[in-house]
Amino acid sequence: MAWAITMVRTTPRNNRVWVYIAVNSPGKHLPMILIAFLLFVGCRVVAAQSDEYLLAEGQQLVALANQARAQAGVPALKWDAALAQAALRHTRRMVSEGGAIQHDYPGELALSERAGLSGAHFNLIEENIAVGPTSPEIHDAWMHSKLHRENMLNPEVDRIGIAVIAKRGVLYATADFTRGVVAYSPAQVEEQVGSLVARNGVKLISDHALAREACTANRGFPRVENGAQPSFVMRWQDSDLTHLPPNLVSQLSSKRFHEAAIGSCPASGEAGTFTAYRIAVLLY
Repeated sequence: MAWAITMVRTTPRNNRVWVYIAVNSPGKHLPMILIAFLLFVGCRVVAAQSDEYLLAEGQQLVALANQARAQAGVPALKWDAALAQAALRHTRRMVSEGGAIQHDYPGELALSERAGLSGAHFNLIEENIAVGPTSPEIHDAWMHSKLHRENMLNPEVDRIGIAVIAKRGVLYATADFTRGVVAYSPAQVEEQVGSLVARNGVKLISDHALAREACTANRGFPRVENGAQPSFVMRWQDSDLTHLPPNLVSQLSSKRFHEAAIGSCPASGEAGTFTAYRIAVLLY
Protein backbone atom coordinates (compact mmCIF):
# COMPACT_ATOMS: atom_id res chain seq x y z
CA MET A 1 0.00 0.00 0.00
CA ALA A 2 1.42 3.38 -0.97
CA TRP A 3 1.52 5.89 1.84
CA ALA A 4 0.78 9.57 1.75
CA ILE A 5 1.33 11.48 4.96
CA THR A 6 2.05 15.10 5.70
CA MET A 7 2.13 17.48 8.62
CA VAL A 8 2.10 21.19 9.40
CA ARG A 9 2.88 23.16 12.54
CA THR A 10 1.47 26.66 12.98
CA THR A 11 2.04 29.32 15.64
CA PRO A 12 0.52 32.82 15.96
CA ARG A 13 3.37 34.10 13.79
CA ASN A 14 2.32 31.60 11.10
CA ASN A 15 5.64 29.72 10.96
CA ARG A 16 5.29 26.40 9.18
CA VAL A 17 7.36 23.28 8.73
CA TRP A 18 6.33 20.79 6.02
CA VAL A 19 7.32 17.23 5.18
CA TYR A 20 5.89 14.87 2.53
CA ILE A 21 6.40 11.10 2.43
CA ALA A 22 5.99 9.49 0.10
CA VAL A 23 -45.44 9.37 -5.58
CA ASN A 24 -48.36 7.82 -6.21
CA SER A 25 -48.18 5.12 -8.73
CA PRO A 26 -51.40 3.08 -9.09
CA GLY A 27 -51.68 -0.42 -10.45
CA LYS A 28 -49.61 -3.56 -10.59
CA HIS A 29 -46.33 -1.70 -11.09
CA LEU A 30 -46.40 -0.26 -7.56
CA PRO A 31 -44.33 -3.05 -5.92
CA MET A 32 -41.60 -2.79 -8.54
CA ILE A 33 -41.55 0.99 -8.27
CA LEU A 34 -41.38 0.72 -4.49
CA ILE A 35 -38.53 -1.80 -4.67
CA ALA A 36 -36.64 0.37 -7.11
CA PHE A 37 -37.17 3.37 -4.85
CA LEU A 38 -35.93 1.48 -1.80
CA LEU A 39 -32.91 0.20 -3.67
CA PHE A 40 -32.13 3.73 -4.76
CA VAL A 41 -32.46 5.06 -1.21
CA GLY A 42 -30.40 2.14 0.10
CA CYS A 43 -27.60 2.87 -2.34
CA ARG A 44 -27.64 6.52 -1.36
CA VAL A 45 -27.43 5.60 2.34
CA VAL A 46 -24.51 3.22 1.77
CA ALA A 47 -22.73 5.85 -0.29
CA ALA A 48 -23.28 8.46 2.40
CA GLN A 49 -22.08 6.14 5.14
CA SER A 50 -18.88 5.42 3.25
CA ASP A 51 -17.97 9.09 3.50
CA GLU A 52 -18.95 9.54 7.13
CA TYR A 53 -16.68 10.13 10.06
CA LEU A 54 -15.37 6.80 11.40
CA LEU A 55 -15.47 7.41 15.15
CA ALA A 56 -13.92 4.08 16.20
CA GLU A 57 -10.91 4.52 13.93
CA GLY A 58 -10.40 8.07 15.12
CA GLN A 59 -10.59 7.05 18.77
CA GLN A 60 -8.10 4.26 18.05
CA LEU A 61 -5.66 6.84 16.73
CA VAL A 62 -6.18 8.92 19.89
CA ALA A 63 -5.50 5.89 22.08
CA LEU A 64 -2.38 5.01 20.12
CA ALA A 65 -1.14 8.59 20.36
CA ASN A 66 -1.63 8.63 24.12
CA GLN A 67 0.10 5.27 24.49
CA ALA A 68 3.09 6.69 22.65
CA ARG A 69 3.03 9.82 24.79
CA ALA A 70 2.90 7.75 27.97
CA GLN A 71 5.94 5.78 26.83
CA ALA A 72 7.71 9.07 26.17
CA GLY A 73 6.75 10.44 29.60
CA VAL A 74 4.43 13.09 28.13
CA PRO A 75 0.92 13.85 29.52
CA ALA A 76 -2.06 12.43 27.63
CA LEU A 77 -3.98 14.51 25.12
CA LYS A 78 -7.60 15.48 25.84
CA TRP A 79 -10.29 15.11 23.19
CA ASP A 80 -11.49 18.40 21.71
CA ALA A 81 -14.78 18.18 19.80
CA ALA A 82 -14.23 21.52 18.04
CA LEU A 83 -10.86 20.33 16.77
CA ALA A 84 -12.46 17.12 15.56
CA GLN A 85 -15.02 19.14 13.56
CA ALA A 86 -12.23 21.15 11.96
CA ALA A 87 -10.37 17.92 11.18
CA LEU A 88 -13.51 16.39 9.68
CA ARG A 89 -14.05 19.32 7.33
CA HIS A 90 -10.50 19.04 6.08
CA THR A 91 -10.68 15.26 5.75
CA ARG A 92 -13.81 15.60 3.60
CA ARG A 93 -11.91 18.06 1.44
CA MET A 94 -9.03 15.61 1.05
CA VAL A 95 -11.48 12.91 0.01
CA SER A 96 -13.20 15.20 -2.49
CA GLU A 97 -9.90 16.20 -4.08
CA GLY A 98 -8.99 12.56 -4.73
CA GLY A 99 -5.35 13.32 -5.50
CA ALA A 100 -2.32 14.18 -3.40
CA ILE A 101 -3.29 15.13 0.14
CA GLN A 102 -2.31 18.53 1.50
CA HIS A 103 -3.06 20.90 4.36
CA ASP A 104 -4.35 23.86 2.38
CA TYR A 105 -6.34 23.47 -0.83
CA PRO A 106 -7.24 26.40 -3.07
CA GLY A 107 -10.05 28.39 -1.51
CA GLU A 108 -9.78 26.57 1.83
CA LEU A 109 -9.17 28.33 5.11
CA ALA A 110 -5.78 27.93 6.75
CA LEU A 111 -5.37 25.43 9.59
CA SER A 112 -5.65 27.95 12.44
CA GLU A 113 -8.72 29.55 10.83
CA ARG A 114 -10.45 26.18 10.38
CA ALA A 115 -9.90 25.32 14.03
CA GLY A 116 -10.74 28.75 15.39
CA LEU A 117 -13.96 29.08 13.42
CA SER A 118 -14.96 25.59 14.61
CA GLY A 119 -14.85 26.88 18.19
CA ALA A 120 -11.46 25.68 19.37
CA HIS A 121 -9.42 27.94 21.67
CA PHE A 122 -5.65 27.63 21.39
CA ASN A 123 -2.34 29.44 21.07
CA LEU A 124 -0.43 26.67 19.29
CA ILE A 125 -1.71 24.28 16.62
CA GLU A 126 -0.18 21.41 14.67
CA GLU A 127 -1.59 18.97 12.13
CA ASN A 128 -0.78 15.52 10.74
CA ILE A 129 -2.64 14.11 7.76
CA ALA A 130 -2.37 10.74 6.04
CA VAL A 131 -3.86 8.17 3.69
CA GLY A 132 -3.37 4.54 4.66
CA PRO A 133 -5.01 1.12 4.99
CA THR A 134 -5.70 1.06 8.75
CA SER A 135 -5.49 3.30 11.80
CA PRO A 136 -2.56 1.39 13.36
CA GLU A 137 -0.62 1.65 10.11
CA ILE A 138 -1.29 5.38 9.89
CA HIS A 139 -0.09 5.78 13.48
CA ASP A 140 3.00 3.71 12.73
CA ALA A 141 3.80 5.88 9.71
CA TRP A 142 3.46 9.04 11.79
CA MET A 143 5.72 7.58 14.46
CA HIS A 144 8.40 6.74 11.89
CA SER A 145 8.41 10.25 10.43
CA LYS A 146 10.49 12.63 12.54
CA LEU A 147 8.29 15.71 12.28
CA HIS A 148 4.99 13.81 12.57
CA ARG A 149 6.35 12.08 15.67
CA GLU A 150 7.40 15.44 17.11
CA ASN A 151 3.88 16.78 16.59
CA MET A 152 2.31 13.79 18.32
CA LEU A 153 4.73 13.73 21.24
CA ASN A 154 5.06 17.49 21.66
CA PRO A 155 4.76 18.20 25.42
CA GLU A 156 3.47 21.70 24.64
CA VAL A 157 0.19 20.41 23.12
CA ASP A 158 -2.60 19.05 25.31
CA ARG A 159 -5.68 18.75 23.02
CA ILE A 160 -6.44 16.50 20.06
CA GLY A 161 -9.18 16.18 17.46
CA ILE A 162 -9.10 13.45 14.80
CA ALA A 163 -11.33 12.61 11.84
CA VAL A 164 -11.10 9.49 9.68
CA ILE A 165 -13.07 8.77 6.49
CA ALA A 166 -13.00 5.55 4.43
CA LYS A 167 -13.01 6.04 0.67
CA ARG A 168 -11.53 4.24 -2.33
CA GLY A 169 -10.43 1.33 -0.15
CA VAL A 170 -8.27 3.45 2.17
CA LEU A 171 -8.59 5.68 5.22
CA TYR A 172 -8.12 9.42 5.04
CA ALA A 173 -7.09 10.87 8.40
CA THR A 174 -6.54 14.32 9.87
CA ALA A 175 -5.18 14.84 13.38
CA ASP A 176 -5.13 18.33 14.88
CA PHE A 177 -3.14 19.02 18.05
CA THR A 178 -3.31 22.23 20.08
CA ARG A 179 -2.22 23.85 23.27
CA GLY A 180 -5.63 24.70 24.66
CA VAL A 181 -6.59 28.08 26.08
CA VAL A 182 -9.33 28.71 28.63
CA ALA A 183 -12.27 30.50 26.98
CA TYR A 184 -13.21 33.66 28.89
CA SER A 185 -15.94 36.22 28.22
CA PRO A 186 -14.86 39.90 28.40
CA ALA A 187 -16.38 40.16 31.88
CA GLN A 188 -14.54 37.04 32.99
CA VAL A 189 -11.27 38.46 31.66
CA GLU A 190 -11.76 41.58 33.77
CA GLU A 191 -12.68 39.51 36.81
CA GLN A 192 -9.65 37.24 36.42
CA VAL A 193 -7.16 40.07 35.94
CA GLY A 194 -8.84 42.08 38.67
CA SER A 195 -8.34 39.26 41.17
CA LEU A 196 -4.61 39.24 40.39
CA VAL A 197 -4.35 43.01 40.78
CA ALA A 198 -6.33 43.02 44.03
CA ARG A 199 -3.86 40.61 45.63
CA ASN A 200 -1.44 43.53 45.76
CA GLY A 201 -3.68 45.49 48.12
CA VAL A 202 -5.12 47.74 45.41
CA LYS A 203 -8.83 48.60 45.45
CA LEU A 204 -10.69 47.79 42.23
CA ILE A 205 -12.87 50.44 40.61
CA SER A 206 -16.25 48.98 39.65
CA ASP A 207 -16.66 51.19 36.56
CA HIS A 208 -14.80 49.56 33.64
CA ALA A 209 -15.71 52.12 30.95
CA LEU A 210 -12.51 54.20 31.01
CA ALA A 211 -10.25 51.13 31.13
CA ARG A 212 -12.14 49.57 28.24
CA GLU A 213 -11.63 52.76 26.25
CA ALA A 214 -7.93 52.69 27.07
CA CYS A 215 -7.78 49.04 26.00
CA THR A 216 -8.81 49.88 22.45
CA ALA A 217 -6.05 52.50 22.07
CA ASN A 218 -2.47 51.66 21.20
CA ARG A 219 -0.80 54.31 23.34
CA GLY A 220 -1.35 57.23 25.67
CA PHE A 221 -3.81 57.91 28.46
CA PRO A 222 -7.59 57.88 28.03
CA ARG A 223 -9.25 61.31 28.07
CA VAL A 224 -10.94 62.03 31.39
CA GLU A 225 -13.81 64.55 31.35
CA ASN A 226 -14.46 64.43 35.08
CA GLY A 227 -12.65 62.69 37.87
CA ALA A 228 -9.12 61.58 38.53
CA GLN A 229 -6.58 60.96 35.78
CA PRO A 230 -4.79 57.60 35.99
CA SER A 231 -1.08 57.81 36.74
CA PHE A 232 -0.10 54.61 34.96
CA VAL A 233 -1.57 52.65 32.06
CA MET A 234 -0.60 49.09 31.14
CA ARG A 235 -1.90 47.37 27.99
CA TRP A 236 -1.06 43.86 26.90
CA GLN A 237 -2.35 40.89 24.98
CA ASP A 238 -1.91 37.25 26.02
CA SER A 239 -3.65 33.88 26.10
CA ASP A 240 -2.51 33.14 29.67
CA LEU A 241 -4.35 35.06 32.37
CA THR A 242 -2.78 33.30 35.34
CA HIS A 243 -0.16 36.00 35.89
CA LEU A 244 0.42 39.71 35.30
CA PRO A 245 3.15 41.22 33.11
CA PRO A 246 6.40 41.85 35.05
CA ASN A 247 6.25 45.61 34.50
CA LEU A 248 2.76 45.78 35.99
CA VAL A 249 3.82 43.62 38.94
CA SER A 250 6.72 46.01 39.54
CA GLN A 251 4.41 49.03 39.53
CA LEU A 252 1.99 47.38 41.94
CA SER A 253 4.85 46.36 44.23
CA SER A 254 5.94 49.98 44.54
CA LYS A 255 2.89 50.67 46.72
CA ARG A 256 2.47 54.05 44.99
CA PHE A 257 -1.01 53.14 43.71
CA HIS A 258 -4.19 52.58 45.69
CA GLU A 259 -6.88 52.02 43.04
CA ALA A 260 -7.08 50.21 39.71
CA ALA A 261 -9.55 49.91 36.84
CA ILE A 262 -9.57 46.87 34.56
CA GLY A 263 -10.84 46.84 30.97
CA SER A 264 -11.00 44.16 28.30
CA CYS A 265 -11.44 44.55 24.54
CA PRO A 266 -11.08 42.37 21.42
CA ALA A 267 -7.57 41.15 20.66
CA SER A 268 -5.84 42.76 17.73
CA GLY A 269 -2.90 42.31 15.40
CA GLU A 270 -1.44 38.91 14.66
CA ALA A 271 -3.71 36.97 17.04
CA GLY A 272 -6.13 36.08 14.23
CA THR A 273 -8.03 32.92 15.13
CA PHE A 274 -5.56 32.09 17.87
CA THR A 275 -7.12 32.77 21.25
CA ALA A 276 -5.74 35.86 22.97
CA TYR A 277 -7.11 38.46 25.36
CA ARG A 278 -6.35 42.17 25.33
CA ILE A 279 -6.42 44.02 28.66
CA ALA A 280 -5.78 47.48 30.02
CA VAL A 281 -5.08 48.29 33.66
CA LEU A 282 -5.27 51.88 34.92
CA LEU A 283 -3.54 52.64 38.20
CA TYR A 284 -4.40 55.60 40.45
